[in-house]
Amino acid sequence: MVGGGGVGGGLLENANPLIYQRSGERPVTAGEEDEQVPDSIDAREIFDIRRCWPRAGFSAGKGAESLFLHLPHLIRSINDPEHPLTLEELNVVEQVRVQVSDPESTVAVAFTPTIPHCSMATLIGLSIKVKLLRSLPQRFKMDVHITPGTHASEHAVNKQLADKERVAAALENTHLLEVVNQCLSARS
Repeated sequence: MVGGGGVGGGLLENANPLIYQRSGERPVTAGEEDEQVPDSIDAREIFDIRRCWPRAGFSAGKGAESLFLHLPHLIRSINDPEHPLTLEELNVVEQVRVQVSDPESTVAVAFTPTIPHCSMATLIGLSIKVKLLRSLPQRFKMDVHITPGTHASEHAVNKQLADKERVAAALENTHLLEVVNQCLSARS
């Protein structure tokens, strides 16, 4: 057996992935720290976001600051389900493949599996989608898809990720949700 770090603890599909250097921490500007200045959401915010917004049902009254959770990063720090590395370190996600239109309330994230037959592609896409759903205001429409031409089952995976009912059903599966939460949790 080659390693046992994957989700199922079995053989690794890509035992020796290329590892890329993480981009540096982005500097926070004075304008971003000023709560009185409206801050638009852009690709940089999605890739390396510092906080999330309150979801529906929460009021912005006293104590609302605790709802503005400081996140280390949004999608760049998602863990790979097979390796003890982040999606950024495996070059699965890059800021250049994140498209955001704050005025239109849309976010599109293209991700690139490390190998063309990666069986973890749907799980990786689901993890990205769940992170966005949990972190962005509900007004945003999200499109998470495989970078064109990089996966053998690109069309089928993209169809699953675009289907709201399939995503909801997947998240009702307690084992699958546990695996997604492992991908989203901070590694020590």
